[in-house]
Amino acid sequence: NKKSPPRVMSLELVDFVPRFEYGEQAQVAQLCGANDGSKLGVGLVRLSQADIPWTIKYDEFILVLEGSFSVSTDEQVLVAEKNQAIWLPAGTKLTYKSEHALLLYAIHPTDWATREVS
Repeated sequence: NKKSPPRVMSLELVDFVPRFEYGEQAQVAQLCGANDGSKLGVGLVRLSQADIPWTIKYDEFILVLEGSFSVSTDEQVLVAEKNQAIWLPAGTKLTYKSEHALLLYAIHPTDWATREVS
């Protein structure tokens, strides 16, 4: 993919869409990613009464912009409040939890869903 040109984005104008089968708990607004020819995906997530099990297939960085957010793994519970971040390596089996949060995420690679598992 050819990379998109540099641009400025206004977070007030982004469109949030339901995320998979957890649409009532999580809405996502992608800011950049595969459509930009980038291997880095960045976006916003709004969580409400979220309890979402997942095994991530990418490296992920999550910054809490509003509310609080936790990630439960088999080994620990990571809790982040506003202006705190969580780092998660690919392959982590977890559950995302939050009563209410607005998060900024960055994932690599952004095309994880179309890659073959090695």
